[in-house]
Amino acid sequence: MMTYEKAKAIFAGADLPLCETHFQQFSTYLKELVETNAHMNLTAITEPEEVWAKHFLDSAVLLQKISLPLGASCIDVGTGAGFPGMVLAILRPDLQITLLDSLQKRIGFLEHTAELMGLGNVRCVHARAEDGAQDPVYREQFDFATARAVAALPVLTEYCLPFVKVGGRFAAMKGPSETAETAESAIALLGGKVVSEENYNLEQAGERRLIVVEKETTTPAKYPRRSDKIKKKPL
Repeated sequence: MMTYEKAKAIFAGADLPLCETHFQQFSTYLKELVETNAHMNLTAITEPEEVWAKHFLDSAVLLQKISLPLGASCIDVGTGAGFPGMVLAILRPDLQITLLDSLQKRIGFLEHTAELMGLGNVRCVHARAEDGAQDPVYREQFDFATARAVAALPVLTEYCLPFVKVGGRFAAMKGPSETAETAESAIALLGGKVVSEENYNLEQAGERRLIVVEKETTTPAKYPRRSDKIKKKPL
């Protein structure tokens, strides 16, 4: 069983605080994740301490690395079980978080879980990334976009950067082997510029790399392309 003291110790390992209210919300999240995962493939990680270290903490560290202004609008593209977006919504209730995923069952899980946790700052959207990014409701409407290990960086950039308004940022949460250099041409073509690239290590979750892109100019209207074209011929 995960206690508040154990959870605090996991977060403290990355110099992050954890209040009791957030612990209770995360506990609800963990319970729903494990129960739902029994009949829906949400995650391969279900052991409580692993979920805390490899999902909750791994997502929470983003707030340590990125300075988001009060009330910022954020989108988590291909959110899956809600990482990192739901974690950001718990820890920063001022943020307006959109969780976008292509599978309706996952969206149902996210809506239900956000309601149980009392999160009024979460909007769940059922759409493929390439369709959502062409919708005027979402295109270039966000201060911040993120995605966690969804696809190779050139592909991920085409999915995510069109959601970001000029002056906003996109943060790709990647493993240690992928560098910004692999997506330089795609980033430039889509209106962005790499502003930081950082490797860091989480004691219980391993090495990570965070690549941050700033949106300098409007993304050309033809991007993102259809998914088959993006995968067949990355930018």
